[in-house]
Amino acid sequence: MTEHLLGRALVEEATKKSGLIWVRGEGARDEGDGRALWHIWHEGAAHVVGDGPGEQPLPGLRAGGSAEVTVRSKDKGGRLVAWTASVTELEPRSEAWESAVAELKSKRLNATDTEGLRERWARECRVLRLDPVSSTTSLPNGSLAAPPPGSPATTRGVMPAGLPRLLLRRAKKRG
Repeated sequence: MTEHLLGRALVEEATKKSGLIWVRGEGARDEGDGRALWHIWHEGAAHVVGDGPGEQPLPGLRAGGSAEVTVRSKDKGGRLVAWTASVTELEPRSEAWESAVAELKSKRLNATDTEGLRERWARECRVLRLDPVSSTTSLPNGSLAAPPPGSPATTRGVMPAGLPRLLLRRAKKRG
């Protein structure tokens, strides 16, 4: 009993203090399908919003399902605790939804429309509650690093040979 309560307290404190949680839903294809999600801890569970325009995707997370949640350290980025969650979708404009959305809205960074955020989330997004089922699970082995998805973005090529001299000459003129 004491071990269960200590595990629950560890999950709550670590999740509250972390800016991101890594979540892998039941529909995930393999170990590397976890997603980093911003969240809030509210009324004993993690809450996330997404699957709408301009919001984070929530792949593999479905109401009535479960998910594996890994919490990282906010300062060092290392894994602190992993736990299993039951996933519940909150009904838009219900009392639980309103309470969670008030907290989510206050923590939402870079929102394009802060005034219409609540209505947009009700109309186009899903708000999910991730309730801890098991207080802790074993941390995954390995780094779980995956190659980034393809992108048309490119990196700068090799620096031209004369550039360091040009920059040095400018620095000498200034000072």
